[in-house]
Amino acid sequence: MRICVAQTRPVKGDIAANIAQHKKLIHLAVDCKADVIVFPELSVTGYEPTLAKDLAMDASDARLDSLQQLADLHAITIGAGIPMKCAGGINITMVIFHPNAPRQTYSKKYLHADEEPFFISGENDSTRIKGTGIELAICYEISVPQHAANAAKNGGTVYLASVAKSAKGVEMAHKTLAEIATKYGMTALMANSVGPSDDFVGAGGSAIWDNKGKLVRQLDSDCEGLLIVDTETLEVEAKEFY
Repeated sequence: MRICVAQTRPVKGDIAANIAQHKKLIHLAVDCKADVIVFPELSVTGYEPTLAKDLAMDASDARLDSLQQLADLHAITIGAGIPMKCAGGINITMVIFHPNAPRQTYSKKYLHADEEPFFISGENDSTRIKGTGIELAICYEISVPQHAANAAKNGGTVYLASVAKSAKGVEMAHKTLAEIATKYGMTALMANSVGPSDDFVGAGGSAIWDNKGKLVRQLDSDCEGLLIVDTETLEVEAKEFY
């Protein structure tokens, strides 16, 4: 399987512009023969908690249909982040567009304290992207030991974190994900954004670690781009643009 993480520069609160950006990167991932592409946390709106109430949407929102169409047309599974309306509030959610199949959602269960005024914890039966060995984590969840432990217990072979992190956060996440990969023998991936987000600047550093915790490849702190890994050979392809 060829898994891709996207590093994006979101436009604050501009859903149309961000979806257009997603589509451009999905086309590039298709050219690279990716089977799965996952974007950073809240990628469709940008990581903007104070705007989440106004930007919140359903997973069935018609504005997301073009992503479903690309999944269907190119037989690629796409994960994009949205603030999702739910009973009682708003979730930080990854919508997973499967080719010619119903949309799946994974909502962040473990919230950082700073997020609690704006979001509520998600309720999920599974962290798995259906039909794969990929276990999803959203940002702060990688800091909760039980989350990775459950992913390994579920038989995951890949631990994929969709995040929105500053330079300090990236440094800490790299250390944590290397440790998770080493401890559980899972390939680990991280998709982060670049540019202004909320009250910080996204610092990129999207990366891939092998199942022994060795850093295989990472993107820099300024570019948009893709990292694609073949889970059989661990060959990595990188596409960067500024």
